[in-house]
Amino acid sequence: MSFERKNISRMQGYTPGEQPDSPEIVKLNTNENPYPPPTAVIEALRAIKGADLRRYPSPLADDFRTLAGLIHGVDPESILPVNGGDELLRLLLTTFVDSSETLAVMQPSYSLYPVLAEVAGCKLLEIPLNGAWEMPDDIPAILRAQAVKMLILVNPHAPTGGLLPADYLRGLAREFEGILVLDEAYADFIDPELAYDSISLVREFGNVLILRTLSKGYSLAGLRFGYGIGPTALIHPMTAKTRDSYNTDHISQKLARAALESRDEAAKTWERVRRSRQWLRGELAGLGIDTLPSQSNFLLAEISAAIDTADLYLALKERGVLVRHFDQPRLDNRLRITVGSETDNEILIEKLRDILQ
Repeated sequence: MSFERKNISRMQGYTPGEQPDSPEIVKLNTNENPYPPPTAVIEALRAIKGADLRRYPSPLADDFRTLAGLIHGVDPESILPVNGGDELLRLLLTTFVDSSETLAVMQPSYSLYPVLAEVAGCKLLEIPLNGAWEMPDDIPAILRAQAVKMLILVNPHAPTGGLLPADYLRGLAREFEGILVLDEAYADFIDPELAYDSISLVREFGNVLILRTLSKGYSLAGLRFGYGIGPTALIHPMTAKTRDSYNTDHISQKLARAALESRDEAAKTWERVRRSRQWLRGELAGLGIDTLPSQSNFLLAEISAAIDTADLYLALKERGVLVRHFDQPRLDNRLRITVGSETDNEILIEKLRDILQ
């Protein structure tokens, strides 16, 4: 006898990337930053005292909210700290999407989105990207026809790394009658010369909410800390009603604030990743492996039809290099490769050259 809800019993859970214990593995499969977190984060961790943990933390991480609001030019009440960006996604569905309403996502996209929709028990609309991995021209009409309540766009896109310009998103927010969620987990790696700025959309529209995380840009994937940026009409119901009590702990609040205070130091790693991204793309091209232009910290590599992509993935794994292979339509002939350290990237190219020759 099962005690699960029927929708939970039917569903498949999220499958995370492999997390090997061995430090010898070149880990290019889960889009982590290859460089250490800012020095101030480590110092803040060392400064934590045992007595600090006796009491509950600030319920809303007020110190962090104040700093994040200052950095982004919004009121602190427009900031919602969360236990990793995934908690914000779950809160958004819990708070705003009824079981009779529809969540829309692009296909392909972050594979946790459909899982969260199934957990929430709402309807799910997966809209395929076109043949050029771009948004379909009729997306506003599709959303209207299906009475979509919420659209989640990961931008830069995963797994392609493509970037939707802020002007495009502005037009979409204007036409869309539901909530537009921009999952900007990889935004720190966008080329600065593109001058991408989505924060202005939060000030301009009442239906735009942005997700940010410290996992990627600030090298804190192990901390699990993210935050939402949105109009208070969207933030307040989550802070006041659906958020777990004390959803971020004392240690993570201190370290997250130290990370944001060290933005200039973190930005140096973002630039290193951008340079490595360009180098890696060129080296892969030299091996006959095409990649899509990326504004993220990974590349989506197309593998020749003459090579079995799953076999190539396994051959790399046997040689101590982990990348990500998705066994699903449109992606089964591609590998997603995290941009690693200079040394990791060189090892990857060396192993690929050995396998392909």
